[in-house]
Amino acid sequence: MIIDNRGLEPPQPMMRTLKTLDKMENGTSFSIINDRRPLFLYEELNDRGYQHDTEEQEDGSFKITITKSGE
Repeated sequence: MIIDNRGLEPPQPMMRTLKTLDKMENGTSFSIINDRRPLFLYEELNDRGYQHDTEEQEDGSFKITITKSGE
């Protein structure tokens, strides 16, 4: 699953991402695409113990793959 958050104003990208994360089962992954690096989201993901990997895209956006680990 990929959630395209481009064009949204903060905090909408983070809210959409966390809402989707809450619905995901442990051990699953999904990706988001943001206009900029989601620094506050990284903090939240780290606090919750989720893994994340960021790749800068050719258009300057960022694709973040998040894996929901067991809680």
